[in-house]
Amino acid sequence: METIRTFIAIPLPEPLLAQLARVQRQLEKRMPPHSVRWVRAESIHLTLKFLGDTPTEKLPQIDAALAAVAQNAPACTFTVAGLGCFPNPRRPRVLWVGVQEPTGRLAALQDAIEGAVAPFGYPPEGRGFTPHLTLGRVHRRADRRDVARVGEVVTATEVGTLGQVSVDYLALIRSLLKPTGAEYTTLAEFRLNAEPRA
Repeated sequence: METIRTFIAIPLPEPLLAQLARVQRQLEKRMPPHSVRWVRAESIHLTLKFLGDTPTEKLPQIDAALAAVAQNAPACTFTVAGLGCFPNPRRPRVLWVGVQEPTGRLAALQDAIEGAVAPFGYPPEGRGFTPHLTLGRVHRRADRRDVARVGEVVTATEVGTLGQVSVDYLALIRSLLKPTGAEYTTLAEFRLNAEPRA
């Protein structure tokens, strides 16, 4: 059975990707060398659900389920602002920029996706949905002082509001792991049923 690695996400507009690249450069200058593996800016996206290894024979069913979710989901707008890290600044592993969407539509969309793909063997994640845009990951072999410095830089850096994103479609994306990093290919796009509202 052939499988491919997939996830469901909201792609980002190029002007925002340029802003995120600027933030990455700003952070990189202040951090210990080689302490963080940066995500290529053009690859940054808002992940709604990571599926992982996906049998290719299930793709038509997943496509149909996502089309049904999208058809019933109102479009929304989110704001990209703030900087943080998981799990916390004392032990940073993932560096991110925050996503704010106060109407609850984005969370409802993510929840609907969880329900739609569960019958295909992708159970809902135990932790709640924390929307974010991953900028980089701390190297596993980084020493403790460097890791602590990364957390200090994140805490001390103010990025403000970087932009707004009108969400009117979602995408099923293939992730091909290569030595140079993951390479993404959009397999299908699903337009939401309503125009974004301010």
